[in-house]
Amino acid sequence: MRVLVVEDHELLARTIGVGLRREGMAVDVVTDGGQALERLDLAPYDVLVLDRDLPTVSGDDVCRLVGERGLPARVLMLTAAATLAERVHGLDLGADDYLTKPFDFPELVARVRALGRRSGPPVPPVLRFADVELDPARRTVTRAGRPVALSPKEFAVLAHLLARPGQVVSAEDLLDHVWDEAANPFTTTVKTTLGRLRAKLGEPSIITTVREGGYRAGG
Repeated sequence: MRVLVVEDHELLARTIGVGLRREGMAVDVVTDGGQALERLDLAPYDVLVLDRDLPTVSGDDVCRLVGERGLPARVLMLTAAATLAERVHGLDLGADDYLTKPFDFPELVARVRALGRRSGPPVPPVLRFADVELDPARRTVTRAGRPVALSPKEFAVLAHLLARPGQVVSAEDLLDHVWDEAANPFTTTVKTTLGRLRAKLGEPSIITTVREGGYRAGG
């Protein structure tokens, strides 16, 4: 899942970014609404964590423009405003969910995950393929019942492939959804991560390399 965090309080923005990355998400962080609109035009974000009170372009306007432009990102609006009328107004602007500050971080993570599942085709809460099982909420992977320890990026790549069984997923698509803006598209990071993932999952491999196409879960 790729997430854009838009929060003008820099310490809070960094804290949210670090926490979501630890949950295996690819996260970009900006501190004003204008930057948010620029990023949304450049990358296919699954979830937008959006503060309402932003400089240059307000969070309300960013939320409205996401809907008007038909962007796929689901919007989780953050605000210190706690009245019912203010929450209803935020949802009327097109927000998919609403979280009042201060908030508990596990709740933020759960809401981001829930929105991420809604941003694309329906995905079951636990992903299974052959004898491999991946539980995003518990951050666990097993093969034939045995635990498999994966890095956050390996976990995210496997989740992306298992959510699309039999479909060819290009390296570019993996970069877009699993890595953040710091990823160099000309590196071999995807190939290297897939190699480590295959080694940890063991044989027979459930991940197939498609010549000049990408990768898929299955033969």
